[in-house]
Amino acid sequence: MNGEFSKTPYGWFASDFVVNRLADLCIPEDGILTGPFGSQLHQKDYVQIGTPIITVEHLGDNRILLDNLPKVSDTDRKRLSRYLLQCGDIVFSRVGSVDRRALVRKIEEGWLFSGRCLRVRPHSAKIDSQYLSYFFGLPAFKEFIKSIAVGATMPSLNTSLLSDIPIAYPPDFNEQRAIAHILGTLDDKIELNRKMSQTLEEMARGLFKAWFVDFEPVRAKMQGCWQRGQSLPGLPAHLYDLFPDRLVESELGEIPEGWEVKYISELAEVVGGSTPRTEHAEYWEGGTHCWATPKDLSALLVPVLLDTERKITDAGLSQVNSGLLPKGTVLLSSRAPIGYLAIAEVPVAVNQGFIAMKPRQGVSNLFLLRWAHAAHNEILSHANGSTFLEISKTNFRSIRVVSPRDPVMNAFDQLSHPMYCKVVQNERESRTLAALRDALLPRLIRGELRVKDAERFLKERGL
Repeated sequence: MNGEFSKTPYGWFASDFVVNRLADLCIPEDGILTGPFGSQLHQKDYVQIGTPIITVEHLGDNRILLDNLPKVSDTDRKRLSRYLLQCGDIVFSRVGSVDRRALVRKIEEGWLFSGRCLRVRPHSAKIDSQYLSYFFGLPAFKEFIKSIAVGATMPSLNTSLLSDIPIAYPPDFNEQRAIAHILGTLDDKIELNRKMSQTLEEMARGLFKAWFVDFEPVRAKMQGCWQRGQSLPGLPAHLYDLFPDRLVESELGEIPEGWEVKYISELAEVVGGSTPRTEHAEYWEGGTHCWATPKDLSALLVPVLLDTERKITDAGLSQVNSGLLPKGTVLLSSRAPIGYLAIAEVPVAVNQGFIAMKPRQGVSNLFLLRWAHAAHNEILSHANGSTFLEISKTNFRSIRVVSPRDPVMNAFDQLSHPMYCKVVQNERESRTLAALRDALLPRLIRGELRVKDAERFLKERGL
């Protein structure tokens, strides 16, 4: 490397960049702080309404995940005021996946962080906190932080280890902020897509529940709330004649007149999968066929499978008893845990940890997807196992479903399909944006690509 670059533990950086210890870039008191110990905060202290606590599980890709946050009372908040977060703080995982981190934004200011986390509070006069959060996303930094963690069984960090790590950064604050802005713009677009998809998913699940769980259209007609020619939320006027105006008794309780109780196997062909022997390289090396495990679904924010971590060859595919499942197949993890869901947007083979549902003629795969989400507890009730719960294909096929008449099924598909297509589009776009961000991040953070060049690069791509 020529004289324009200098060697660091993370590779070569532009020679005009400055290198300092992390502790020297943080506020002098409690700049790097471990969360409250277990003796200070117990699960029994959690309340329904109160101040959220960020745990390791809530550390997304440089963002705090807002689902299923534990909360504490105002009394405990005051008692633990030392651990309140400020906008611009960076929260690290202290144990396990020690390379996980997230920037605290305005919405999370005043929240708490748990004892399984470390909080970094940059000094605003020394380094831009958003730039620093992206520095922590550098792949070479992630490898470095994992290499210095202590503990063979469960890697962990402490304030001393984190304090001494070297940080490289451009001395010009404007350049730091510009780098953070470029990467942040891409992340903001990804976040916007995520929020839009989350809203669409909630709408689609709500529509399914209204029609097929609560039977709201039927009840609206029974109560005289929905008249011919009238449109209600989620009930356009042209659907009026599709729904009956009576509920009748069935083995599953009251259901709309003319609808049937069927086994799920009557609505979908239910198959499983298998794993080609891993010691046979010819099954794996150079593979082109997607092969899914529940792990591929575990990280999905929306129920859309676009790719898989591993691929298999034609020879490997011949070892999977269910073969290559077609695009549109609904996948449900059948063990450890039961309940991950996705529609395969690519042809895919699956391992033995799945129930795969191939819709029968006239059945909407979106109906099957929403049913499996709504019927989660019913599915669990058919599972068994001493070490961990698992549902077999035999037990799954015998689950009974309230099946609507074909015109209602088709109407549901027509209403929900555009929402699903937009979710797929958002997911594809977000993956492209994430790949672009991940390509730009190391080059910008190391000074290989300077800000003006990066701005021009993005402008050429309409970003």
